Amino acid sequence: MPRPRAQLAAGSEDMETVAPAVDLVLGASACCLACIFTNPLEVVKTRLQLQGELQAPGTYHRPYRGLVASVAAVARTDGLCGLQKGLAASLLYQGLMNSVRFYCYSLACQAGLTQQPGGTVVAGAVAGALGAFVGSPAYLVKTQLQAQTVAGIAVGHQHHHQWLPEDSWLVALVGGMISSVAVVAAMTPFDVVSTRLYNQPVDGAGRGQLYRGLLDCLVKIWRQEGPLALYKGLGPAYLRLGPHTVLSMFLWDELRKRARRSRRQDT
Repeated sequence: MPRPRAQLAAGSEDMETVAPAVDLVLGASACCLACIFTNPLEVVKTRLQLQGELQAPGTYHRPYRGLVASVAAVARTDGLCGLQKGLAASLLYQGLMNSVRFYCYSLACQAGLTQQPGGTVVAGAVAGALGAFVGSPAYLVKTQLQAQTVAGIAVGHQHHHQWLPEDSWLVALVGGMISSVAVVAAMTPFDVVSTRLYNQPVDGAGRGQLYRGLLDCLVKIWRQEGPLALYKGLGPAYLRLGPHTVLSMFLWDELRKRARRSRRQDT
């Protein structure tokens, strides 16, 4: 059943009232979640596009023949995890590109540019171009990682990214520091909200006197202090979480090594 015009208008107004910063987070999050499910197809697409590079048709080996056969070839040779090659770089690319894209387009909507003749097309094109520019380095890494495989089904140039020894403690260090950036960026707003909720005064019944709950706290901070207030304490949060993550991963890795050695000795 079609929606009444009043409802459609209300829905349009709701979309337009979304702040650019919110669109940045929501757009990037949605695209990253979608990427988890579509990355296997991206791996296959990359292999098919590199197959037969600068060679005449019929003169080269074709390990990839169509979608289904290509998926099977990757899974058989690289394992099921091979279908998610380059996932981290893909998520970074999607996050960077779409955060810029949605943010810029939302700014254009907020400024009323999309209400002008041809404004929607121009705003979309500019936002998309800026997003692609920002995400291009991550796309480069993603492509090289997705193309990397064993010699039997390798296509295109093989870039071997093995910067750190597999068993080195530097792997835990680098991984911890990089992952902490994403964790702090995603979790600091909720950390600020939880701090406010836990620290607020309460009445005789134990009810908070400043905030009714998570959403109420989030909205009040946003409206009264501005969106950047949700990132108060970002620096100390990272300086705490970074070393904490590094130490946790390092100790976990060392304990696992000791457990494996102990098991081998017992057998």
